[in-house]
Amino acid sequence: MRSVAPAVLPILRSQHQGELLAALLLQPGREYTLTELAANIDAPLTTVQDEVNRLLPWGLIRERRQGRNRLLSANPDNVYAPPLTQLLTISYGPHLIVGEEFAITGVRQVVIFGSWAARYAGEFGPPPRDIDVLVVGTAGAMDIELAADRAEKRLGVPVHPTRCSPEQWTDDTDWLLMREIRARPYTVAFSRQEQR
Repeated sequence: MRSVAPAVLPILRSQHQGELLAALLLQPGREYTLTELAANIDAPLTTVQDEVNRLLPWGLIRERRQGRNRLLSANPDNVYAPPLTQLLTISYGPHLIVGEEFAITGVRQVVIFGSWAARYAGEFGPPPRDIDVLVVGTAGAMDIELAADRAEKRLGVPVHPTRCSPEQWTDDTDWLLMREIRARPYTVAFSRQEQR
C-alpha cells in the first residue's frame, strides 16, 4: 500500500514521516526509543523503524545505544535541520506550541480550527496563513492575547484566539461559530481535567 502525502506538508512522503520528524526536530534535546516514538506518533513500530533507517544516513537524527535500546534524537548540527525545523514548526507544530502557550490559569481546553486543522486532518488546500484558536474557559482576555502573541512569535504566523465558556462549547448553542467548528476538522491542542 502506497503512502499518501500529508495535506499539511505535501513534500513529505507520509503523515507518519512528518510526525516523526516533528517529534524529533521540534524537541531537539529529547531522546526517544523506537517504541516511544511509535506510541507518540501512533504508528506501527515497523513503520517507525523504516523511517528512522531512512533518516540516519542523512544525519538528520542521531542514534545512541543503551543496552538493546536505540535512543534517537535530532541532530541540530545537520545543515538541513534549521530550514526543516522551520517547515515542521508551521506544519506539524501549531498544536504543540499553541497547547504550551495557552496552558494558562482559567483555560480548560484549547481547540485549533480552520485551515490548519483541515490540512492536519488531511484536507488538501492552500497552506494556512494563520492559526484559528478557540479558548474554552474563564481566562481573561489579556492573558489570552498574551498567549496568542507568544504562540505567534514562535510560529511566525498570526494566531487568532476566540474565547468561549465551557457551557458554550459543550451545549448545543445558537452561536454559529460553535456549530461550524464542530462540523469541520479541529484539533485539541490542550485539555485540562476538572479538579474534584
